[in-house]
Amino acid sequence: MKFMVMSNPRPERPSDVRGRQTSFWDWLEPLKANRTVEAVYVKTGRGAILVFEVDDHETLHRLMTEWADCVPAELTVYPLLDDPAHQEKIARKG
Repeated sequence: MKFMVMSNPRPERPSDVRGRQTSFWDWLEPLKANRTVEAVYVKTGRGAILVFEVDDHETLHRLMTEWADCVPAELTVYPLLDDPAHQEKIARKG
C-alpha cells in the first residue's frame, strides 16, 4: 500500500527544535534503506513529504507516530494508486 504523508510542523522557532529535527533524519535513514520510504521531499520553509510503501494501515500508523515523536506536526495522509492507468480505465468505461 502506497501513501504520501505531508507534515506541517508546529509553529515553533526552528532553533528550539533543532535536536529533534536531527532525530527525524536518523529515524528516516533505515526506512529509506529498506525502501519503506520510497521518496522524500523537503517543503520550502518547514515540513516534509514522504512516500511510504507499507503492508497495512497499522504499519503506517506506527510510522506516523514515530515521525511525530521526532518532529511534532500535523500529518496529512494521501492514499496513492500504483497503477496510473487505473483511473483512465474507469474514465473510458463511462
